[in-house]
Amino acid sequence: MTLFRLRKMTLVLDEIHHDGGPDATSPRLRGAVLSVVSNPFAGRYEPDLQPAMEALKPLGLRMAERLIAALGGREGIDAYGKGALVGEAGELEHGALWHAPGGYGMRDTLGAPKAIVPSTKKVGPMGASIDLPLTHLNASYVRSHFDAMTVSVPDGPRADEIVFALVMAKGPRVHSRMGGLEASDIKGEDGLR
Repeated sequence: MTLFRLRKMTLVLDEIHHDGGPDATSPRLRGAVLSVVSNPFAGRYEPDLQPAMEALKPLGLRMAERLIAALGGREGIDAYGKGALVGEAGELEHGALWHAPGGYGMRDTLGAPKAIVPSTKKVGPMGASIDLPLTHLNASYVRSHFDAMTVSVPDGPRADEIVFALVMAKGPRVHSRMGGLEASDIKGEDGLR
C-alpha cells in the first residue's frame, strides 16, 4: 500500500474572456489539478517528515502532466503555483511535504523554468477553499501574472487526508495594466527579472 493513497483527482479549468472590460483577443486559460490523498501522519507527531517527500514525486509529475494536457499542451503556459490543504487531524507541516514534489513536478514538465514556484498551505475542514498563488514561471517580478485561483474539493480533505494542488495559466490577467516588468522584457538570469 502506498504511503499517500490517492482517493480522487479533480481538474478545474477557467477560460477568462473579460473581467469587466473589453473582451480579450484570446481568452486566458487558467487551471488547477487537485489530488485528495491519505495522510499517513494524521493524528500523530512525526519528527522526520522529509523522507516522505520522495514518495510524493510521482504524484507531482502525474498531476503536472495531467494539468498541462488539460490546458492544451505546454506551449503558452507561463505562470504556475502550488498549494496544500491539510485535513483537521493533520498539521500545517504535512502540507509542506508538497514543496519539492509539486514544484519539481512542474519544473520537470515545463522545461526548467527559472522563478520560484509560489506556494500556500493551510489546515481546514472538508470543503474548505484555498487560494493558489500564480506568478510568471521565469520572472517573479512580472506584475501582469500576479494572480490566484480559488479551488476546493467538496468532499475533501477528510480529517485524515491532504489535498495537494498545482495551478498553471496561459497569459497575463486579461486586463493587466499595472506596469512594471513586462513578460517581453524578461532577462531570465535569476528567476526574478
